[in-house]
Amino acid sequence: MRKRDQWLAAPLGAGLAAALLTGCGSDDGEAAGTGESVVMGMSDEVVSTDPASGYDPGSWLLFNNVFQSLLSFPKGSTTPQPEAAKECSFKDGGSTVYQCKLRDGLKFSNGHDLTSEDVAHSFRRTLKINDKKGPASSLLSSIKEIKTPDKSTVVFQLKRPDATFPQKIASGAGSIVDHHEYPMDKLRTDGKAVGSGVYKLDSFDKKQAKFSVSSTYQGAAKVQNRGVTMKFFHGQQEELKTAVQKGDVDIAYRGLAMKDIADLEAAEAGDKKNLEVVEGSSAEVQHLVFNTKDPVVGKVGVRKAIAYLIDRSTLVRDVYKRTAEPLYSIVPSGITGHKTPFFEVYGDRPQPDKAAAALRSANVSGKVKLTLWATPIRYGPGTVPAFKEIAKQLNASGLFDADVQSVPFDEYDKGITEGKYGVYVKGWVPDYPDPDNFTAPFFGKDNVLSNNYESKEITGKILPTTAAQGSRPATVPDFARLQTTVAQDLPILPLWQGKQYAVANKQITGLQWTLDSSTVFRFWEISKAAKD
Repeated sequence: MRKRDQWLAAPLGAGLAAALLTGCGSDDGEAAGTGESVVMGMSDEVVSTDPASGYDPGSWLLFNNVFQSLLSFPKGSTTPQPEAAKECSFKDGGSTVYQCKLRDGLKFSNGHDLTSEDVAHSFRRTLKINDKKGPASSLLSSIKEIKTPDKSTVVFQLKRPDATFPQKIASGAGSIVDHHEYPMDKLRTDGKAVGSGVYKLDSFDKKQAKFSVSSTYQGAAKVQNRGVTMKFFHGQQEELKTAVQKGDVDIAYRGLAMKDIADLEAAEAGDKKNLEVVEGSSAEVQHLVFNTKDPVVGKVGVRKAIAYLIDRSTLVRDVYKRTAEPLYSIVPSGITGHKTPFFEVYGDRPQPDKAAAALRSANVSGKVKLTLWATPIRYGPGTVPAFKEIAKQLNASGLFDADVQSVPFDEYDKGITEGKYGVYVKGWVPDYPDPDNFTAPFFGKDNVLSNNYESKEITGKILPTTAAQGSRPATVPDFARLQTTVAQDLPILPLWQGKQYAVANKQITGLQWTLDSSTVFRFWEISKAAKD
């Protein structure tokens, strides 16, 4: 996916409990919330309104605001705390039995009570449907059995130790649905959503989604607005920029061109004070992916030659206008266990001599013909320009004849699955703040890369060992070994680590609480003051 970081994860074996704060629901049934309604523009697509399917930044933005999970990441925190639950903990002295007690009075926006039956149904349903565009195989595969001894208790029996399980169910993958509204064996495709979260989805179509504050919500959120309208710009960067400049939207989030962000920051620093550019932390990453069975890049010498030639600093300066940082590891900066083996092995500037030697070691002579495959929207508007810059860098060495092909995402995704592409792009917005989320989805069974790479050391030793370790700092040596292995085998090549940006008019406050390391965009933290 997704989403969307900088944490030192606390030990997760201890019980999780938090003081319960007053929810935004009200006894008289009136929608709560203060301030004005907010209009937000976004270029990301919302692939699905059903949590069993959507596994992308746009869909999870919707899930995080419409549905509750047992746990959630509070603003400014990377440790999951109770949300629909009032307490959760591992019960076996290890990390294979996880129990949660629900808070009292939970209701869905349709008035139905939320009980343990709904929680169990939500997880069982996601696993049963196992949609290829959903989170089942990536985040929930450790679940063996779910028991509901009473209406307020849920017990997860896991197949294997999984110390990151609390973080996984605090993500969009843990969204709780009404078992009366969501059938066990098929996805909901009517564009509607019924949850127990802070907001209810009033309408959804290709142009926009409208959210109002739910009068039935019980939880910790304090709502700062009376509703949100999310307008979709479908990758039209210039239209999104114009909309926020003209005031047609209050906030532009995800999708402005890097040059536009730089221009708006310059305007903000000058005399124009009507807009503010808000920068937040992020561990969104982007990688070159190599199909290890491809006749060209299947040769590790070719992959190493590419690694020796890419100039990340130029890439983030000229294409991304410094809205990203060079990345030299699969575990990004700010994450427990971050190391920089790609910097240590391949350097930070092009080394044509070493690239040529790598090609000779692979018995490759003459220019290497190469196509870099991209898709224009899914991984950000800079993806295609960035790939053109990479092709330019490779060709400048005289060792490659590289070009770029860009196709719509559905065609692109199918091409990857069918093994048609040798080199392609994958972006990743983390689901939860742990090095496991930057490794297990990429190198474990049924991984998201589909690049035919296998490492018995990673899948058979490192990942099981780290998953069982409740103290996440204790996993640093194992994750360091994993990162070194990947740098040597080169199934992927890290390119950059992003930053989060939003551009808003001067009436908007609270965005700093939506652009933090958890990657949860919290509608309820955004406030809009009335115009003078």
